[in-house]
Amino acid sequence: MIFATMNASKLLETLSQQGVHLWVDQDKLNIRSPKGVITPEIQEKLVVHKAEILAFVREMNIVKNSASIILNQGLSLQTIGYLIGGVIDGNQPPIIDAEIMAQNLKVTFKPLPHTYKNQEVLKFRQELENILRNHGVKILAWEEATREFNYDISLPVINQKITVNLRGVKAEINAVIDVENPPSCFRKLGIAVAENFYKFYSQIILKNRNVPVVKIAKLSSWAEEHAAKYVEDPTNTQVIIITDIDENFINPSISYKQKINIGLKTLVRTFSEIVIGVSSDKISILNMNLCDSIFSKNEIEEFVKKSLIPKVFVPITPLLLSQFELGLYNPQESIYAANLVRLGQDLASTGLFPSGFKLDDVIKRKSHRDIVNVIVNGRTGVSYGFVAYAEPPQYIGSPEITASEWENLAPIQGLSSDEIRKNHNNRRYLKIKIGEEYFFKQIPDIWLVSSRSGANKTDLNLASDIVRIGLKEKLLLELPEGIQAEVVDIKPSYDLYVMLAISLAAALYTPELIQNGAPVVHFHGYPAFDWFNTNEYCVGVNNPSVPCGTYESGVFNFLGISSLARNSQGTINLVGLVEPDHGTNFIASDMDYLVSRLKAGCAEGQIELGGKHFASLKTNLNKCEA
Repeated sequence: MIFATMNASKLLETLSQQGVHLWVDQDKLNIRSPKGVITPEIQEKLVVHKAEILAFVREMNIVKNSASIILNQGLSLQTIGYLIGGVIDGNQPPIIDAEIMAQNLKVTFKPLPHTYKNQEVLKFRQELENILRNHGVKILAWEEATREFNYDISLPVINQKITVNLRGVKAEINAVIDVENPPSCFRKLGIAVAENFYKFYSQIILKNRNVPVVKIAKLSSWAEEHAAKYVEDPTNTQVIIITDIDENFINPSISYKQKINIGLKTLVRTFSEIVIGVSSDKISILNMNLCDSIFSKNEIEEFVKKSLIPKVFVPITPLLLSQFELGLYNPQESIYAANLVRLGQDLASTGLFPSGFKLDDVIKRKSHRDIVNVIVNGRTGVSYGFVAYAEPPQYIGSPEITASEWENLAPIQGLSSDEIRKNHNNRRYLKIKIGEEYFFKQIPDIWLVSSRSGANKTDLNLASDIVRIGLKEKLLLELPEGIQAEVVDIKPSYDLYVMLAISLAAALYTPELIQNGAPVVHFHGYPAFDWFNTNEYCVGVNNPSVPCGTYESGVFNFLGISSLARNSQGTINLVGLVEPDHGTNFIASDMDYLVSRLKAGCAEGQIELGGKHFASLKTNLNKCEA
């Protein structure tokens, strides 16, 4: 009876290990199996779970086919993902198609309060559910998406245990969608009591030690009605709140610095990862990227597909230090670290890098701070944008080989031998396509220096604010010598995948950009289309708006750089890589040139923080992508 309690995925995994192959032809489940594996018991299970198995096999085929599609660059997504992430085993191929993202999502809608009467929000909520369903998102009923769980709390002094019973959204649910419903005076009193109890309990009983997110929520959220109360694991499930649009937040005359304050207060007030504002004619979306994107109501399909679905599929998560091989370096001996300090200082006058914020200053409730602390990997603050400086790519042996030399290289286990191979010195070579011609290029070691997360980008301390990032066959992180990582909050930027992807793609496809090193910057705004000069390029305007710090954002930037090898003519002085709902990355071959161009754009009003100029890039989409 080993299969009695198996779900479809586990059953298929077990059968696959025994050499069974299943595929779907129209609505028919086909099976090819070694003799004796499909016993009557297993056959009965296949019949009972046929509908679930059909859906699961279709989903797996979608992901597999997406990963194996060869792109214009001659590489599959699986290979590009490996190049950026530096690992093979356990690495899921990146998904960059919004339709395929949708088909891999599970979402639930929290039941509405009986007293809720906001007709504009109610109408939008229903439209949103219909559109998500039409795109293939699996919408689960509240009862199906949640489960009962309880937690025993030991009360001091009276030495008695009480059991808190809650209904929680299962961890495998990608998002729970709720409406904002301001608390009554009575509920505010209950929240205050719950929060004071949590403070007392965490100090006296827990002695301020770290505990799982779900336990914090159980201790502190019993009086609240926001959706976060019902989330079993906030690191896996995002909370999306639908509310009235904030006219101040979308007001083009209000500065982006003011909008940061408005946006943060909104996210903290609703204790959510994403807030959707709606009015009779507009839709806005807000997350920790603090974009101020606005869509008209008749663009709701594009809003859901290009903006909301990618954000739900790819949540903002920092890279853990455990993902790196750690080391030390001396920033005083690095000319690139010195260049980075000067780059930040030279850009100070542009105002493109607003001050970050301390979580303690923004999130007043201790329970909320403790939950966020777990989610953001112990980071004490958040800032906007980054500055980095890529070192020249490092090669051992020939940077490029001939087709006949390629044929003598060895395959790499787990990767396509038609795309990537290695020589006797374990140097990896890549077969890439530029136009109609194939080239065989060594994958160089990539190193760059970057501002640490939360640092003041325009006033970097050479000794303590700059980390060195490497990408070989794995991710490497070098911290400044003499800095105690457990004392100083020195962690890599959320955008690390983007920095590495841009640097590696430039080395492979546009080597003139990076052969002597290159400045790379990101800010939460856009240039106007007319700002770009001859030999300056803009790509990425039509990409799905995945958040920063993600595998997928790195892939989009890699593809953006690689597309220039086909489309650019002559010298490339500068590239603007647009990330919708986030901002723009820039790389240039010359730091002084990049600084002067950005300064001129800001002085002339052609570069600004926020989404003001994104419309001009969309209007000229064909020219941007040409």
